[in-house]
Amino acid sequence: MEQLPTPPDERPAESDASSESAYTATATVNEQGIVTGWSEGARRLLGYMPSEVVGQRAARLLADDVGETARREAAGREKWSGTVALRHRDGHRLQRGLLAHRRTSNGPVTEWLVVSAVAGKPRTPGSEALREWTFAQSPDILAIFDSDLRLVRANTGMERALSLTEAEMLGLHLPEIAPYPVSDEAESKMRLALETGEPQYVEAYIRPTGVSPERGWSTSLAPLKDPDGRVRAVCLAAHSRSGEYLARQRMLLLNDAGARIGTTLDIARTAQELADVAVPRLADFAAVDLLDLPQHSDQPPSAPPAGPVAMCRTALRSVLEGSPESLVAVGETTTYPALSPPAECLAAGRPALYEVTDPAIARWAAQDPRAVWIREYGTHSVMVVPMRTRGITLGVALFSRHLRREPFEPDDLLLAEELTARAAVSIHNARRYTRERTTTMTLQRSLLPHTLPDQAALEIASRYLPAGTQAGVGGDWFDVIPLSGARVALVVGDVVGHGIRASATMGRLRTAVRTLADVELPPDELLTHLDDLVIHLSADEGGTEGAAETAGGIGTTCLYAVYDPVSRRCTLARAGHPPPAVVTPDGAVYFLDVPAGPPLGLGGLPFETVETELPEGSIIALYTNGLLEPRHLDIDEALDKMFAALAQPAQTLDTVCDRVLTALLTHRPDDDVALLIARTRVLHADRVAAWDLASDPAIVAQARKNATDQLAAWGLDDAVFITELMVSEMVTNAIRYGQPPIQLRLIHSDSTLICEVYDSSNTAPHLRRARTFDEGGRGLLLVAQLAQRWGTRHAPIGKTIWAEQSLAGG
Repeated sequence: MEQLPTPPDERPAESDASSESAYTATATVNEQGIVTGWSEGARRLLGYMPSEVVGQRAARLLADDVGETARREAAGREKWSGTVALRHRDGHRLQRGLLAHRRTSNGPVTEWLVVSAVAGKPRTPGSEALREWTFAQSPDILAIFDSDLRLVRANTGMERALSLTEAEMLGLHLPEIAPYPVSDEAESKMRLALETGEPQYVEAYIRPTGVSPERGWSTSLAPLKDPDGRVRAVCLAAHSRSGEYLARQRMLLLNDAGARIGTTLDIARTAQELADVAVPRLADFAAVDLLDLPQHSDQPPSAPPAGPVAMCRTALRSVLEGSPESLVAVGETTTYPALSPPAECLAAGRPALYEVTDPAIARWAAQDPRAVWIREYGTHSVMVVPMRTRGITLGVALFSRHLRREPFEPDDLLLAEELTARAAVSIHNARRYTRERTTTMTLQRSLLPHTLPDQAALEIASRYLPAGTQAGVGGDWFDVIPLSGARVALVVGDVVGHGIRASATMGRLRTAVRTLADVELPPDELLTHLDDLVIHLSADEGGTEGAAETAGGIGTTCLYAVYDPVSRRCTLARAGHPPPAVVTPDGAVYFLDVPAGPPLGLGGLPFETVETELPEGSIIALYTNGLLEPRHLDIDEALDKMFAALAQPAQTLDTVCDRVLTALLTHRPDDDVALLIARTRVLHADRVAAWDLASDPAIVAQARKNATDQLAAWGLDDAVFITELMVSEMVTNAIRYGQPPIQLRLIHSDSTLICEVYDSSNTAPHLRRARTFDEGGRGLLLVAQLAQRWGTRHAPIGKTIWAEQSLAGG
């Protein structure tokens, strides 16, 4: 290795350092002992230029072997200090204290940083003056209390924190100077420090002055001892932890916001929750303004229009009662000028922090008379935060301070942005939920019966209450279906799931029930066909997105009942649905014992039909399970309340419905509720006439005469002609194509006349058009033209052809 140049003997020695200013000599040495860096201070100390040293072995700079010993001592350590002899460029020897640090440079490569302070001419006063200045001017709180715990010294930090001078505090105890609970604790710790001679510590959170925010202080109480070791006084040193405290408070505020913002799907309430969380913990005043977004579009606009922006003032909160800062009341419209901070922040989509002296604030106040609150209430700091989520701008939140002295900081802006973002997500979800709920409700209303059909068998009232939870509207439904023979079918069902899919499934099932009812299927067979339909729907939807929500209706429950006012018998079957309740005319309430059956869509399991006789004036209540599952009641209590409400006498069935709902529901239900109440009527013997007929064509004339005489007895002379034609054709058909026994029956309800012909054949009649010269084949075609409704009703043995005509005079 190249040798360092040997300096000539005549080179002058280094001048006295005391006549120069102090400086630091610095060099870096790698793990191999090669100099890799050389500072100007090192040149001044040893006289070598960097080009003469860098790349050379550091050992060449040592005057003896002490440096090699130091190098071995430093091996394996991160830091070393000591005194070594160095060789100046001119050859003379220098004793210097060195401090060496091991540091990593350029990845895994390590090197040593070697430094040496070179003293110069003193530029500061003596140590005594420095100590005095340190005590008096320290930014921390420093105070000395004597052995009686009375204050004898206080620095400017304590004077500033307590807004008192040292002269005003001298001779007082700490609780007398600062009457906070923590002062009593600190004085107790000072007494303990006097007694034990050991330092004590106190963590304090106090509000020192006026309206300043609460601040955190880490306080140490150190005993002061004389040369003999006796404790003569106590030094109180308090270090402000306001930064840590503010960070902690912001974290607590965020945590609180998570629980308080977005508790409901009410847009105005969510906006108010944002304002309530922000004031007074973050701001002295807060306002939330929302854009007037379209309610029926799939997505609101992603950005507000250019120019002045009109918004609805949705929420306010202030530390001043009544929020006098706002000249715009909640619910009113406010318009921001194009160059105002709210309009600019909305256009940019970024939050902004303003001091009241900013030109943007002055321009806003000059353009907008409603911005006068900024000057009138001494506002000094403003934050404007756009409410955005998923690329959609919903509005803007304003925050200001006028009572609190501290201006907003960048961290406050980040906190406001986080709070506003949480509120924006909740408001967006509420808008979307409201839109989807409106769509679902519209669909559901279109599928449910708007009016109940006129019929003579039952007096009916109904209620439908949609769910009030975030799950959305469900698929509950009810229906009243007039059948042949003055009979009426009652249906109540509950599709699993909520939302549009559940409502659509409900519509399909309701349509299927009506179709199956029209072909006069008994209740158990109807449910079997409905079960097959649900299985097919599930298979069809198995590959569609979101099908798992309702699985095509699997798990749907249904109750189907048919009431006959002539026989007063009710035939029922149910698929996993709650049983109906019956109230007898004397006020007794009980459940009909109908086998539960499996829910629809499981397949392979039977449904059972039950038939029971209901006295005239009995009340039958059909409902969905949402009625019996309120949050505040268990099932037994709910059943007791329902039975008690049903048992009370009432003039109308509407009263019964309202009484049941009032007894069981104190708030919007968690699930949809469908309630169908029916009171039985009876068609007595004087309204029904029946004749057994021989299977002989000659009997047709007698059948016509029997019908004519009965109509005369009922005072229905206007219906004689049409009834004679229908009786002739229907009886002739039964004799010609059916099997005995044959029966003719006439039923006279309030507004209809029903003609029925029964025979024991199961062959279904067919409506066909006869050719021009055919002598027959026009019977059922004629019946279809004359009747308002007609059809075939099958029984386990035989069938009934029926035709219904309207009676204008009733």
